[in-house]
Amino acid sequence: MRRVVTAGRLLALGLVLLAVFLALLVLPSNDYIFLPDKAHPVAPLVEVPGGHPPKTGGIYYVDVIVRRAKLLEQLFPGLHEGADLYPASAINPPGVDDAQRQRIDLQDMANSQVVAAAVALKAAGKKVVSRPIGAKVEAVEPGKPAVGKLQPDDVITAIDGARVRSPADVFVAMERHKAGDTVAFTVRRVARTFVERIRTVAAGGGSKRAIVGVLLEPALDIRLPIDVRIDAGGVGGPSAGLAFALDILQELGRNVVHGLKIAATGEILPNGAVGPIGGIKQKTIGAREAHVDAFLVPAGENAADAKRYAHGLKIIPVESFPQALHALATLR
Repeated sequence: MRRVVTAGRLLALGLVLLAVFLALLVLPSNDYIFLPDKAHPVAPLVEVPGGHPPKTGGIYYVDVIVRRAKLLEQLFPGLHEGADLYPASAINPPGVDDAQRQRIDLQDMANSQVVAAAVALKAAGKKVVSRPIGAKVEAVEPGKPAVGKLQPDDVITAIDGARVRSPADVFVAMERHKAGDTVAFTVRRVARTFVERIRTVAAGGGSKRAIVGVLLEPALDIRLPIDVRIDAGGVGGPSAGLAFALDILQELGRNVVHGLKIAATGEILPNGAVGPIGGIKQKTIGAREAHVDAFLVPAGENAADAKRYAHGLKIIPVESFPQALHALATLR
């Protein structure tokens, strides 16, 4: 006995398969996808009073397209060149949702622009004034009491009502407490200031030191001698800091690029150090696609990974802004 498949059944089956395919194509998964984006010139984003972009060559910044992966992309990540999938826990800091993470990324970008301008202006011999104003939260440790209460880029300005000007002040204040105490943190988050009360725990590993589980760095109020403006649109994160600093110095009259097209990535710190960044695989591909002459990246693991995807692109590892300038001055 043979079953006859009618045209109607075939049509129904085709519609079902089409619906499944469209669902896979449209519906988001729980994972995030990192995709390369072609490197972009920095000069159109930067406005330096009296400054001029180079006539030939220039500095390029690289970014990464980060979004929720579609179900089809989750099943077949090889659909896009250079794509990587990550779980949400690897993208959003502990206790932070998508919207909060996007705000943090934009704040990181704004901070990196000010620091980049300060580093470039110092290199140009101009006076930059900075003063400590608190302890900035660099990261929150998973599973610790600060999760859901403090976020990256929060600035701690007081503990139990006592003024905080640096991470050292936080350490001293916390020494007065034992595990189990509740500590009142005065926190500035963007334009809002509030008090967050957090119960401490022991540091562990044999230590009874009271902690809440945050990594801190100095928070600085930086005053620039000239009004440098950078408009990066909706691009977030601190990784364009090195590129911004190089371009600003170029526009101030220093011949930084020597007629070459130079891509750069790396977080720029107030002391001129270049810190590591994420998405180096995608950024290297983006630099290649822009056909730049060389790509400056943070030394160490970032540089090692960049060389894996360079495919002939010259990779220059750097640890500091002065080292980057020296590398470009001797690059031919």
